[in-house]
Amino acid sequence: MNLALTVLQIVAPVFILAGVGLVWVKAGFEYRVQFVTRLAMTLSVPCLIFTALMKTEIDPAALAALSYAAAAAYGVLTLAAFVLVKLMRLETRTYLAPLIFGNTGNLGLPLALFAFGETGLSYAVVVFAIMALWSFTFGIWIVAGGGSLTRALKEPLLWATILGGIFLWQGWQTPRWLTNTLELTGQMAIPLMLITLGVAVARLHPGHMARAALLSVVKVALCVGVAWALGRWFALDDVAFAVLVLQIATPVAVTSFLLAEKYGADSDSVAGLVVASTLASVLYLPLILAAVL
Repeated sequence: MNLALTVLQIVAPVFILAGVGLVWVKAGFEYRVQFVTRLAMTLSVPCLIFTALMKTEIDPAALAALSYAAAAAYGVLTLAAFVLVKLMRLETRTYLAPLIFGNTGNLGLPLALFAFGETGLSYAVVVFAIMALWSFTFGIWIVAGGGSLTRALKEPLLWATILGGIFLWQGWQTPRWLTNTLELTGQMAIPLMLITLGVAVARLHPGHMARAALLSVVKVALCVGVAWALGRWFALDDVAFAVLVLQIATPVAVTSFLLAEKYGADSDSVAGLVVASTLASVLYLPLILAAVL
């Protein structure tokens, strides 16, 4: 009973805030997803990442181990998802990226923070940054044939991660007035991302829902299996292991839909994956959380 209550206390704020976004749209209020997403990804999330890394008291070696594990997990997932897409005769441009990349930002960061505090958040931003780098390069190349390292180098969150890692490694701290400003800016990120998730899901027009439901189940099973195995292989500590499994297992991100729509893939099918996997996550994320707590 205590475990169930603990899990509920962790996941409830996540889904309540996403529900606020959904109700906001259904009530007919204006919400500019593109503006809010740009604000989050270019300002608040980089500030959150930088301050989380700068202030963490985690051993840099532990963060490095998690980085290796996350990179290996995404490598294995990429190969496994490619084989799955080919076996099921699905369109690679439409289905490969959503099967690899999860919602490590909108859902993963809040879950890690609520479940494991600042330590969990510090671990989670590392996984998020690795996922974003792979998504901005390989992910875009898959959908559009035009991804490159140049695109990744233009992303503020990449530089926030590098700079935060340098400050952590050297033991540096920004002046208190600047730290307060960065922390205040970063605090916008989590509620903004969760509300935006709800708004985006409410506006989607999903297609092929039966296939989407099946693929959502396959995706979570594959992601949990890969993350669990590699987390043990790299001998991660308990919190790092739990964060890796949670982050890798997050549902399909709305970003996958936006990229499919932008580059001419089957965006309705991707929307179906986003909706099906997000709804399924209401059930499976608490179960995963209970297993790793």
